[in-house]
Parts: sequence; C-alpha cells; structure tokens
Amino acid sequence: MKKLKFPTAQTILILIAVFVTLLTWLIPAGKYDSLAYDAGSNTFTKISLEERVELKATQETLEELNIKIPIEKFTSGDIYKPIGIPNTYKPLESRPQGFAALVQSPIKGIIAAADIIFLILIIGGLIGIMNLTGAFDAGIAWMAKVLRGREYILIIVVTTLIALGGTTFGLAEETMAFYPILIPVFLAAKYDAMVGLSCVFLGSGIGSMCSTVNPFATIIASDAAGINWTTGLNSRIIMLLLCTTITIVYILLYARRVKADPSKSLIYEQKESIEKLFGLGKMDTNIKFTNRLRLITLVFSLSFIVMIIGVSFLDWWFVEMTTTFLVGAIIIGFIAGIKESDFVDAFAKGAADLLSVAFIVGIARGVTILMEDGLISDTILFYASNITEGMNKGVFANVMLFVYGGLSFFMPSSSGMAVLTMPIFSPLADTVNIGREIIVDTYLYGMGLFYLINPTGLILAALAIVKIGFNKWMRFVMPLLILLILTTMIFLTISVHTN
Repeated sequence: MKKLKFPTAQTILILIAVFVTLLTWLIPAGKYDSLAYDAGSNTFTKISLEERVELKATQETLEELNIKIPIEKFTSGDIYKPIGIPNTYKPLESRPQGFAALVQSPIKGIIAAADIIFLILIIGGLIGIMNLTGAFDAGIAWMAKVLRGREYILIIVVTTLIALGGTTFGLAEETMAFYPILIPVFLAAKYDAMVGLSCVFLGSGIGSMCSTVNPFATIIASDAAGINWTTGLNSRIIMLLLCTTITIVYILLYARRVKADPSKSLIYEQKESIEKLFGLGKMDTNIKFTNRLRLITLVFSLSFIVMIIGVSFLDWWFVEMTTTFLVGAIIIGFIAGIKESDFVDAFAKGAADLLSVAFIVGIARGVTILMEDGLISDTILFYASNITEGMNKGVFANVMLFVYGGLSFFMPSSSGMAVLTMPIFSPLADTVNIGREIIVDTYLYGMGLFYLINPTGLILAALAIVKIGFNKWMRFVMPLLILLILTTMIFLTISVHTN
C-alpha cells in the first residue's frame, strides 16, 4: 500500500471551509453594533443589521455608548475602521451557510483578496525578470564566497532585519517576495529550505507579535483601548529582544545540525526536488557579478526599500506597493536590454509560478467570509468575553492570551481584531485591577503565537512557495512554539503583578 501523503495547502483550507460551514449550523448567530467615524461630516454612524443612526461626534456620545476612548483618536484618524460597541451584542436569526455558500467562498475570497493577490503575482513577474538577467545566480555565487565558513551570519541578519520590519510596520504579506529570493541563498550555503523559510516567516511573526510602533497592530489597538500606544512599550521591547533571541538560537541549532549531516533535515527526502525547484542544480556559479548585474540588483533592492518607506511614512498600501514592483521590473528590463517579447514571457512565467500561492490567499479569505456571512464571529467574541469574569489577574492575563490565539483563527486580520475586540475586552482589565496595556499585550502575543501555525493566516501560502508540507512545518516549529508560549505566560504573569 502506498504511503498516504499529507494534503496540500489548498485541500487543508477547503476542509477548514467545510468545518466553518458546519459551525454556522451549530453556533448561534449574533452581532455587536459598531461605530464608524465620518471625517467629512464629522459625525459618528452607529451601525446595526437593522439600521444606521447618525450621531454627533462628541466625547459625550462616546460616553453614552460606554466607549472609553478619547474623541481625538477618531478625529485625528488614528482609528479609521468601525469599532465594536460594548454591551450591544444581540442574538440574531440563524444564518447557516449551505453548499452554495461553501463552493462560492473561494471565489468570493479571491475577489476580496485581489489586492494582495496582484501584489504576489507582480512580485512573481519581477522575480521572473531577475532570473532572466542572471543577477540572482551571480549575486548568490558572490554571497556564497563572501560568507564561506560564516553562513550562520545570514540566519542572524535575515531574521533580525525581518523582525524589525514586523515590529515597526507589520511586515507580513510583503514577505511573500522574499522566499523565492532568499531560499536559493540558504540552499547555496548548504542549509535546507526549512532554514530559509523559518528565518523569513518566524522573523516576521515574532516581529509582529512583539509590535512596538506597528500602526496596524499596537497603535490601533491602544487607541481602541483608550490608552496611549507608548504605555507598555518598554515591556514589548523586552519581549521583542527575548523572543527574537530564542528564535534565532533555535534556528541556528537546527541549521548547524542539518549542515553537519543533511540527512537530519526534516525535508531531506525533498532535497533534490527543492533544489531543482529553485534552480540550484542549473545555477551558473561561475557567472561574473558585473557592474550591470550589480546595478540590476541595486534597482531590485531599492524596490523593497521604496516599498518600506512608502508603507512606513507615506500611507502606501497594496496599490502603491504593487506599482513599485511593476516599475522596478520595467526598469530592470531596460537596464538588462531584454527584448519586449522576452520580457513579457519571463514576467508571465514568473507570475504563473506564484499563482498557486495567490489562490491559497484567496481561499483563506473565503473562510473568513463564510464566518462573517454566518454571523458567528461576534458570537464567539461575546462568549469569550464572559469567560474571564471574576478571575485572578495572573490567570486572567494568561486566559486572554489563549482567547486571542483562538479568536485569530476566525479573525486573522490584526487591525480588524483590534477594532472589533478592544472596546469590548479592554474594560475587562478594569474589573481585575490591571492596566489596559495588558489587554493590548495579550492581543499581540496571542495572535502572534497562533500566527506561527494558523492555517487561515499566511503560513500555508509561505509553505506553498517552498513546497513544504504543513505537517513538516508543525514538526519543526512546535518545540519552539511551546517554548515561546511558556516564556510569554511567565512574562505576562510577572507583568500583571508588577504593574
């Protein structure tokens, strides 16, 4: 009998969609009212399924709704999404999702995730052009010579830099561009693809988990909790240093074991196929890193630097990011002197290589749409908010950690989670006599820890690029995850008792 193979990422997500569809039949429907601010008319709109009511945008209105957030957080644009209104949960008539909704969910998800899907495809096209120029081969060969005997530096630098991106501006979806670029570098350094994957994905995950100035997580969550984002900043910096160090050491130990004995790799049986996938077997290691190729590599690198600057300081998002990579590809085509027909073919082939990844992102978004249409997300939030009533503050903080971890399966968006849950969960901190920054911390750490294995997040898309199964990833990451969970629980317990 042939050995059963672990299902692909697409199949896993389809099975999750089936599971969520069944949940819409089992979990009662319900919804919180939400409050949206309109800067144009300087008014609030209270939104429920039955009606939309326009209210004055004043502090008194917020107090009447039991929302303990300064009005300035709305008028300044710090809170730009509708927030949940405490004590407004209403049970509703059940909306179970049927077979039609299930089969339509991937299509709806692909449409809803069009922004990130186009970013992934354009990045694929850019990589296709880079491969055509030979700049990757020359750059990797040059780097292999420079780092010979000190390849571990690559692990430390890549993980640290990506963690810094995660903690400052939430570097996550953008990392999809890094896997096709960096995996060959790690393979050339005699590591396996798991090392390259973990440096990028774990770096992003740990950085986002310990967000310090990330506007899409820490700042928006603190604003929605009614506190200044600098409250609790010191503890998050300590956690960032602690968790990043633990992660780097963990990757280094695995990488050293694999380098000493390749058969110790968790994906050893895929060694040849992965090397072939990333062109390592046919890579020309003798190609000279000419000035033209250096210029091409510089333009390629500048595309990412411009993207980071735009997102961090110029309010850029997917349209601007995608345009940056498209323009970068065109400029590289001109520098390399690529014929128009060859450029189009290489760009299309590069985009096609990441098409399956784009579909995974769309299918995952479709799962979220099923939950939204079935009106079960707010019900789960309502019951979760009742779990912690009357708890010891140390126990409370750790329970909230796992509550947020569980909720992130249903709401993987960090900004969406913040505006929906903070107005409801942050007042719970007052009842156990701890600072509201602890709720912000449990939100960050709970979502961040579960992000490392969350199938409705980005891990399946990342694994699809590298062709590594979810089961192999779980074997690799679980010891680290357990260590990080224990570290976080101890840190939270100390924090609430010294608060």
